[in-house]
Amino acid sequence: MHMHTDSTHSVHLGVDTFGDVTLHQDGTPKSHEEVLRDVVEESVLADQVGLFGFGVGEHHRKDFAVSAPEVVLAAIAGKTERIKLSSAVTVLSSDDPIRVFQRFSTLNAISGGRAEVVLGRGSFIESFPLFGYDLEDYELLFEERLALFDKARSQKPIHWEGRTRGPIRGLMAYPQVSDGLLPVSIGVGGSPQSVVRAASYGYPMTLAIIGGDPKRFRPYVDLYYKSLEEQGKEWQPLAVHSPGHVAETDEEAREEFFPHWLASRNRIGAERGWGPASRIEFNEQVAAHGALYVGSPETVARKIATAKENLGMQRFDLKYSNGTLPHSAMMKSIELLGTQVAPLVNDMIA
Repeated sequence: MHMHTDSTHSVHLGVDTFGDVTLHQDGTPKSHEEVLRDVVEESVLADQVGLFGFGVGEHHRKDFAVSAPEVVLAAIAGKTERIKLSSAVTVLSSDDPIRVFQRFSTLNAISGGRAEVVLGRGSFIESFPLFGYDLEDYELLFEERLALFDKARSQKPIHWEGRTRGPIRGLMAYPQVSDGLLPVSIGVGGSPQSVVRAASYGYPMTLAIIGGDPKRFRPYVDLYYKSLEEQGKEWQPLAVHSPGHVAETDEEAREEFFPHWLASRNRIGAERGWGPASRIEFNEQVAAHGALYVGSPETVARKIATAKENLGMQRFDLKYSNGTLPHSAMMKSIELLGTQVAPLVNDMIA
């Protein structure tokens, strides 16, 4: 069941969560504390069923419990054995790159080399006012912080200066990673500029596909590999992250998932000025060409195999939490992903 090959013919299957706040049986919201303990339990199951990776996102809003991914991942490290531990994503723009490196190199040490930081700009902006940053500097913060992070990661003395924080003149960041460099990738939502930036650092790319036909993202994949080549960088693996839910049958998966998807989509949509969602939109997204991986193990496996065919990724991370979808349903989904979906995917693409 464990896939240790790095052959381009297999897909490493992992799961991600943002610690979405779920409900008790009686419909009242769980506390952030309860949700965080549930996330740890979910990770233990993911490890037991042989999934490749477990990622936790970073948000600073009431509907998500995870604001400090590496603390959650450190707890998970102590309770798991094999699973890779990643952030999905770390909002680098509003954090200190030296601290990000230190926290993840620490996580890497205590987990026996299982840490990976996924850096991104984040699709929510709550962290900026919270940590005292100006949204006007959105691009500049990310550019400068990525450059500084890269210097810390190189494990050489850091020489850096910029506009968003004080200079560093020849200092080192500890603890260091003894075996190579800290694993890192860049999370990209669909801006060509982000794709080229990931390639310019020679970092692997994680493509977040949360709407539309995954096939539409092929130009980004081509741009990424072309940019790597042009910059004289080594080949890097590609990961895809998308939401979904697995149950015994297609109908069960859709009925379990739909109300929670709808509520979450409408809440975030209202903030962003989108119109209300509908069953029609949902059906389009769960259909063969949509971005939601919802259904029986076979349906979901076939959809992942198709994405592999279209995009050629080496890794697929399913965001298994969605709004108030209950802990019990997510546990079942994780179990099916490890025991049934993963082997099916690799049979289909062999």
